[in-house]
Amino acid sequence: MKSVSGQLTCIMKDRLLIQLSMSSQTRSSQTVTRTIESDFEPNLIYLKLTDVSLLPQWAPVFADRVEHAQETTFRVTKGNDAFDLELFANESTLTVDYLRKMAGGRRGGAYIRVMPKPLGGSVVAMTVPVGPNATSAQVATVLEQELEALVKLL
Repeated sequence: MKSVSGQLTCIMKDRLLIQLSMSSQTRSSQTVTRTIESDFEPNLIYLKLTDVSLLPQWAPVFADRVEHAQETTFRVTKGNDAFDLELFANESTLTVDYLRKMAGGRRGGAYIRVMPKPLGGSVVAMTVPVGPNATSAQVATVLEQELEALVKLL
Protein backbone atom coordinates (compact mmCIF):
# COMPACT_ATOMS: atom_id res chain seq x y z
CA MET A 1 0.00 0.00 0.00
CA LYS A 2 1.44 3.37 -1.01
CA SER A 3 0.10 6.77 -0.24
CA VAL A 4 1.54 10.16 -1.03
CA SER A 5 0.68 13.22 1.00
CA GLY A 6 2.68 16.37 0.36
CA GLN A 7 6.31 15.56 0.92
CA LEU A 8 5.84 12.19 2.65
CA THR A 9 5.40 8.70 1.20
CA CYS A 10 4.36 5.76 3.38
CA ILE A 11 4.74 2.11 2.43
CA MET A 12 3.13 -0.68 4.44
CA LYS A 13 5.00 -3.94 3.96
CA ASP A 14 4.85 -7.07 6.13
CA ARG A 15 3.39 -5.16 9.11
CA LEU A 16 6.21 -2.61 8.88
CA LEU A 17 5.61 1.02 8.10
CA ILE A 18 8.37 2.74 6.16
CA GLN A 19 8.16 6.49 5.91
CA LEU A 20 10.13 8.06 3.11
CA SER A 21 10.97 11.72 3.22
CA MET A 22 10.90 13.15 -0.25
CA SER A 23 13.66 15.64 -0.96
CA SER A 24 13.60 18.37 -3.55
CA GLN A 25 14.75 17.19 -6.96
CA THR A 26 16.65 20.43 -7.51
CA ARG A 27 18.76 20.29 -4.36
CA SER A 28 21.87 18.17 -4.06
CA SER A 29 21.46 15.87 -1.05
CA GLN A 30 24.46 14.98 1.05
CA THR A 31 22.52 12.52 3.20
CA VAL A 32 19.47 10.28 3.08
CA THR A 33 17.27 9.52 6.08
CA ARG A 34 14.70 6.77 6.32
CA THR A 35 12.59 5.38 9.16
CA ILE A 36 10.88 2.09 9.85
CA GLU A 37 8.30 1.22 12.49
CA SER A 38 8.12 -2.18 14.14
CA ASP A 39 6.33 -3.98 16.93
CA PHE A 40 9.65 -4.83 18.58
CA GLU A 41 10.75 -3.04 21.73
CA PRO A 42 13.52 -0.44 21.28
CA ASN A 43 16.05 -2.26 23.49
CA LEU A 44 15.89 -5.37 21.29
CA ILE A 45 16.68 -3.33 18.19
CA TYR A 46 19.42 -1.42 20.04
CA LEU A 47 21.09 -4.72 21.01
CA LYS A 48 21.09 -5.92 17.38
CA LEU A 49 22.57 -2.61 16.23
CA THR A 50 25.39 -2.73 18.77
CA ASP A 51 26.34 -6.24 17.61
CA VAL A 52 28.55 -5.03 14.76
CA SER A 53 29.20 -8.61 13.63
CA LEU A 54 25.60 -8.63 12.31
CA LEU A 55 26.27 -5.83 9.78
CA PRO A 56 26.85 -8.22 6.85
CA GLN A 57 23.43 -9.79 7.50
CA TRP A 58 21.38 -6.62 7.36
CA ALA A 59 23.72 -4.28 5.43
CA PRO A 60 25.43 -6.52 2.85
CA VAL A 61 25.98 -3.63 0.44
CA PHE A 62 28.18 -2.03 3.13
CA ALA A 63 29.99 -5.02 4.66
CA ASP A 64 30.96 -8.55 3.67
CA ARG A 65 32.91 -9.25 6.86
CA VAL A 66 33.46 -7.54 10.22
CA GLU A 67 36.28 -8.28 12.65
CA HIS A 68 36.69 -6.78 16.10
CA ALA A 69 39.96 -4.80 16.21
CA GLN A 70 40.03 -3.12 19.62
CA GLU A 71 37.51 -1.71 22.10
CA THR A 72 34.99 0.08 19.86
CA THR A 73 36.93 -0.24 16.58
CA PHE A 74 36.10 -2.85 13.95
CA ARG A 75 37.73 -3.81 10.66
CA VAL A 76 35.13 -3.98 7.88
CA THR A 77 35.79 -5.67 4.55
CA LYS A 78 33.69 -5.04 1.47
CA GLY A 79 34.98 -6.70 -1.69
CA ASN A 80 38.67 -5.83 -1.94
CA ASP A 81 38.35 -2.78 0.33
CA ALA A 82 38.92 -2.74 4.07
CA PHE A 83 38.44 0.11 6.51
CA ASP A 84 38.15 0.83 10.22
CA LEU A 85 34.75 1.55 11.68
CA GLU A 86 34.11 3.03 15.11
CA LEU A 87 31.02 2.17 17.10
CA PHE A 88 29.51 4.92 19.25
CA ALA A 89 26.53 3.63 21.23
CA ASN A 90 24.52 5.08 24.08
CA GLU A 91 21.98 2.76 25.67
CA SER A 92 20.20 5.45 27.68
CA THR A 93 19.40 7.44 24.51
CA LEU A 94 19.19 4.40 22.21
CA THR A 95 21.63 5.89 19.71
CA VAL A 96 24.10 3.93 17.59
CA ASP A 97 26.57 5.51 15.19
CA TYR A 98 28.92 3.68 12.83
CA LEU A 99 31.62 6.16 11.83
CA ARG A 100 34.64 5.95 9.54
CA LYS A 101 37.05 8.23 7.76
CA MET A 102 35.47 9.67 4.65
CA ALA A 103 36.83 11.61 1.69
CA GLY A 104 38.58 14.83 2.56
CA GLY A 105 39.62 13.56 5.99
CA ARG A 106 36.12 13.94 7.39
CA ARG A 107 34.46 11.40 9.63
CA GLY A 108 30.97 10.18 8.84
CA GLY A 109 28.75 7.18 8.43
CA ALA A 110 25.42 5.89 9.68
CA TYR A 111 23.64 7.76 12.46
CA ILE A 112 20.88 5.62 13.97
CA ARG A 113 18.20 6.48 16.52
CA VAL A 114 15.78 4.00 18.07
CA MET A 115 12.66 5.61 19.51
CA PRO A 116 9.86 4.01 21.51
CA LYS A 117 6.31 4.25 20.19
CA PRO A 118 3.73 5.37 22.78
CA LEU A 119 1.82 2.06 22.84
CA GLY A 120 4.79 -0.28 22.37
CA GLY A 121 7.14 -1.06 19.55
CA SER A 122 9.67 1.29 18.05
CA VAL A 123 10.72 3.59 15.26
CA VAL A 124 14.23 3.31 13.84
CA ALA A 125 15.64 6.33 12.01
CA MET A 126 18.88 6.09 10.06
CA THR A 127 20.80 8.81 8.25
CA VAL A 128 23.64 7.92 5.89
CA PRO A 129 25.79 9.94 3.49
CA VAL A 130 25.35 9.91 -0.26
CA GLY A 131 28.67 8.83 -1.74
CA PRO A 132 30.31 10.46 -4.75
CA ASN A 133 29.37 7.57 -7.07
CA ALA A 134 25.72 7.23 -6.00
CA THR A 135 22.48 9.13 -6.24
CA SER A 136 20.13 9.92 -3.38
CA ALA A 137 17.57 7.56 -4.92
CA GLN A 138 20.07 4.68 -5.03
CA VAL A 139 21.12 5.25 -1.43
CA ALA A 140 17.48 5.51 -0.35
CA THR A 141 16.64 2.16 -1.94
CA VAL A 142 19.54 0.43 -0.20
CA LEU A 143 18.75 2.09 3.14
CA GLU A 144 15.11 0.95 2.96
CA GLN A 145 16.28 -2.62 2.29
CA GLU A 146 18.72 -2.45 5.20
CA LEU A 147 16.09 -1.24 7.65
CA GLU A 148 13.72 -4.02 6.59
CA ALA A 149 16.48 -6.63 6.96
CA LEU A 150 17.44 -5.26 10.40
CA VAL A 151 13.90 -5.64 11.73
CA LYS A 152 13.62 -9.13 10.21
CA LEU A 153 16.65 -10.21 12.31
CA LEU A 154 14.52 -9.94 15.43
